[in-house]
Amino acid sequence: MTVKILGIETSCDDTAASVVEDGSFVHSNIVASQSGIHANFGGIVPEVASRQHMTTLVPVVTQALAEANLELGQLDGIAVTNGPGLAGSLLIGLNTAKGLAMAKDLPFIGINHLEGHIYAAWLEGFDPSVEPGFPLLCLIASGGHTDLILMHDHGGYNLIARSRDDAAGEAFDKGARVLGLGFPGGPEIQRVAERANGYEPPFPRPKVKDSLDFSFSGLKTSLLRRAQDRGWYPLNPNVEHDPKEIAIVAAAYQAAIIDTLIHGTLKALEKYHARGLLLGGGVAANSLLRREITERSPVPVVVPRPAMCTDNGAMIGGAAWFHLRNGQQAQWNLDVIPNLRLG
Repeated sequence: MTVKILGIETSCDDTAASVVEDGSFVHSNIVASQSGIHANFGGIVPEVASRQHMTTLVPVVTQALAEANLELGQLDGIAVTNGPGLAGSLLIGLNTAKGLAMAKDLPFIGINHLEGHIYAAWLEGFDPSVEPGFPLLCLIASGGHTDLILMHDHGGYNLIARSRDDAAGEAFDKGARVLGLGFPGGPEIQRVAERANGYEPPFPRPKVKDSLDFSFSGLKTSLLRRAQDRGWYPLNPNVEHDPKEIAIVAAAYQAAIIDTLIHGTLKALEKYHARGLLLGGGVAANSLLRREITERSPVPVVVPRPAMCTDNGAMIGGAAWFHLRNGQQAQWNLDVIPNLRLG
């Protein structure tokens, strides 16, 4: 008997819903992005994000059900992200999911957003727990998190490293702002860097002494100083910038972020003897990271397609199937936990 779960994700600025069968088959996956709205502010405004979720979530859920050719009562459960994330955004998703589950007396499952990014790897048509098998090292790199998590079984996690300051995605966003590029910063820097043709002195590769933890604040400051020295920052509309020079600096900055991520990940692989490496989070959509880490890793690398790396409802529905399979359901008094940890 198959199990179909509606997954709802509203932890930040994307409104997403998806119907997933048996933790792996995606019947629908609808994402309404707010990037265009927040680009006007140069970053995510929490109050704006939550208000947008209020107007968008019901149509997104309706479309997800329609594409899956299902009525609400035909589902076997409803899952939702309850943390980490922006409190207001999380509340919109959580309360909507509770209401839908109560209306049809369906099982209700709360999912850690970071766990969702891990289980995106199970949506690619194979089972990483079988091949390459546990333990798996998981690099979750996004705008809010840069974590290395050792997964030794379904539901069994140990946090072994994290960023001490900025997350990798945040470093991309702030770097793009300094260079006068758009939002979100990761795709913008990648787009510009692909046109680079020239040499820029390498940026520093930050390291935390006697630790696997990451740090990106110093790298961000290094970019800021170079931009100030060249008159690029603060932005002045009366000063023309050479796009070719911007591209060269963007490429060097991107290379530093990616190399820092890969260096720490490879050290963790060596220390913990993981059999495979999973990547998740928006930064995992970066083409340079995907290519370099696949070439340099001594173990098999599982990277979901870019659309599954960024926030989506399918990863929440996929993760929820493993919880429901083990009889794990949330209570109706489940609350949001903006700083929820994994491991």
